[in-house]
Amino acid sequence: MVQTVTEEIESFFRNQVQGDPTLKNAYLLVHSDTRGIHLNLAEGPGEGTGVSPTQPVFMASVGKLFTSVILATLHEQGHLSFHDPVSRYLPPDLMKNLHVWRGRDYSASIQIRHLLNQTSGLPDNFSSLLRMAQADPTFAMSPREAIEWTTDNLKPRAVPGKRARYTDTNYHLLGLIVEHLCEEPFHAVLKRLVFDPANMKAAYMLHYSQPTTPAPSPEAGFYIGSTRLNELKALAGIDFAGGGVVAPMEDLLAFMKALTGYHLVSRDTLEIMKNDDARLYPGFDYGYGIWKVRPIPLLMPARYRSWGVLGATGAYMFYHPELDTYLIGSFNSTSWQKRSVRFMFRVIDLLSKPAQKE
Repeated sequence: MVQTVTEEIESFFRNQVQGDPTLKNAYLLVHSDTRGIHLNLAEGPGEGTGVSPTQPVFMASVGKLFTSVILATLHEQGHLSFHDPVSRYLPPDLMKNLHVWRGRDYSASIQIRHLLNQTSGLPDNFSSLLRMAQADPTFAMSPREAIEWTTDNLKPRAVPGKRARYTDTNYHLLGLIVEHLCEEPFHAVLKRLVFDPANMKAAYMLHYSQPTTPAPSPEAGFYIGSTRLNELKALAGIDFAGGGVVAPMEDLLAFMKALTGYHLVSRDTLEIMKNDDARLYPGFDYGYGIWKVRPIPLLMPARYRSWGVLGATGAYMFYHPELDTYLIGSFNSTSWQKRSVRFMFRVIDLLSKPAQKE
């Protein structure tokens, strides 16, 4: 039975990639200890050297979960509280007019938890800054400058704590808070508090760091349309703590197993991260860097109930508790941002069939 379902998943994955001529490479890892499943697949024409399951893959906003784990670790160590005002950890000149909504300044009302669960009300700067970077190869901006540009050019969307609106600005601020508290660069903290404890030896942060042990295969390309973005140096400043993690699928599995096994944060802290959430999109709630599938009667069956994180390049990293299964992968193309979710649900469908018969 297990052999049959793994063959079905592999066939479905390869057919999906082969059916889209715009895709250069795609990756899928499905793992379940209790069900004896481990698939680690790569598909696509590649970029001259073929594709391999060992390639490091840029995971876009999947990196937000790594950032939230860092904040949760600092919370457990007593360096901060999720309910602390962000003004406690950011300089006054950066906080000035950060959140002015309908003539009232709410900057001092923003808490760390509001950044983590996307309820700060701050505007999203990523799309605008990415367009500027694509138009000008010399464009460069530090994370702090990205916040300053946001304050000067964009307007908040809601009062802090009232509703969720997805924005990379929140995670830029979290990265700066981490650097302030730890007195070291964000990528160094990422390695010390996440990569090393999770044994992610081949993981690194794009344009910031190098892996402890380089993977045997080259970094996979990721694309907007036909434009390869790996060498776009501006991503360092405009992605920052909102993304930037690059790792092979096996390293990402190691992270998720360390997280669900309470080796990175405690059970109680992980429950806060999952359940201090807000409704983000139909069928999805958002915790601390965590997307939670919320079943919708007749539209989204309860069998899809899972949690994890999504990225704009068609990247995903989820855990399905009922099936005790990890689903990790990427299509490395922004055209698969929504399609990757439908793909993941179809894999859950295939996994659920034998589970129902056992």
